[in-house]
Amino acid sequence: MVERVTLYRAPTTAADTDAVADWLRGRVDAEVAVGDRLLGTLAEEDLAAAFAEARVLSPYDRETGNTMTGIRRYEERALAHPERAGGVIYDGLAVQDALRRRLETPLDHLQLPLFDRVVGTWGGHDGRWHKRVAVLGQPALVSVPGLYEAPAKPEAYYQAKQSHALLSGGPPPREVLEEKVEGEFLVADDPRTTDALKGYALAAYHYLATGEAFCEDPDCRLYDAHRQPALLDAQFGEPEFCPTHAERYGE
Repeated sequence: MVERVTLYRAPTTAADTDAVADWLRGRVDAEVAVGDRLLGTLAEEDLAAAFAEARVLSPYDRETGNTMTGIRRYEERALAHPERAGGVIYDGLAVQDALRRRLETPLDHLQLPLFDRVVGTWGGHDGRWHKRVAVLGQPALVSVPGLYEAPAKPEAYYQAKQSHALLSGGPPPREVLEEKVEGEFLVADDPRTTDALKGYALAAYHYLATGEAFCEDPDCRLYDAHRQPALLDAQFGEPEFCPTHAERYGE
């Protein structure tokens, strides 16, 4: 049984952690608190080394890690100044394990950082890394940039990208594509970010409380969408939950 949940802020993102916590309080039978950025409170040299070792080096290379002095210094700076970080994917399970060993938190207290890093998991079925919005477990990682980057964009996005490349010989600026396919997917600092994160935070609680991972119903907020249109449907559609999860979490 999960008796406590602590959400941690991601201050460099558009996520309103207090609003996510308020929404959770109305749906779970647990005390919900909010803490400051977890990576800031745990920042130390050996944590920077753990992030360096968790770096994904290539989309198709299972091995991770670059512990060169320059990379470790980068990770130290990123822990202290998260606004300088970006452009790196980390092995979500390795990061989760590094944080778990430092937190040593009992299973009845869910640690739930809203994360300002992009995390992924290795796909043994296709031999490549996949970006993720959430890595469930203890602690549970909910990646804010993953919300924008992990689910595939709608087909219209890729069609516009291809058309621009054929005409100009190069990829179009991201802003051009976002304007052409406006509203059909989430973008960095999207005003819908906080509401979209709520379902993933609840999924983290649900997994630790029940052992059940994401819901298979695409119309439920506990669904792990692999495409942006499906994510928008799951997180903003009505009703909020499938019949089974509405009994547990519905208002």
